Amino acid sequence: MDSRGRTAFAALIAAQAAHSAEEYVFRLYDVFAPARLVSSLFSSDLSVGFALANAGIVLFGIWCYVARVRPSRPSATAVAWFWVILEFGNGMGHTALAVTRGGYFPGAWTAPILIGVSVYLGHRLVREPSALALR
Repeated sequence: MDSRGRTAFAALIAAQAAHSAEEYVFRLYDVFAPARLVSSLFSSDLSVGFALANAGIVLFGIWCYVARVRPSRPSATAVAWFWVILEFGNGMGHTALAVTRGGYFPGAWTAPILIGVSVYLGHRLVREPSALALR
């Protein structure tokens, strides 16, 4: 993965951190049953459980960057594709929920950032011949 791809990956994890903060502030765990379920697996206090679950996601993303993407490990491309698909789906899901509701849905403000950065990273990966092999 080239330096622009590595930078895009770091930006995608930063976007997920901002997205998680937005979801927390606007209490996604109160309005979305899957978020409530995941939160309850970590704590009986849903706000704490949600914060823990999202901290885990962001920390996993940071680990992926530090241990796989930045040092260009053989698995870096597959890891990057995993995050591209995950975050594109996440952004599209929040956008669809906001459209369906006809108004704001927690996470909708940062969803376009997730979509944009994931598309850019996917584009960077496709431009690299080795990226298609998913080493």
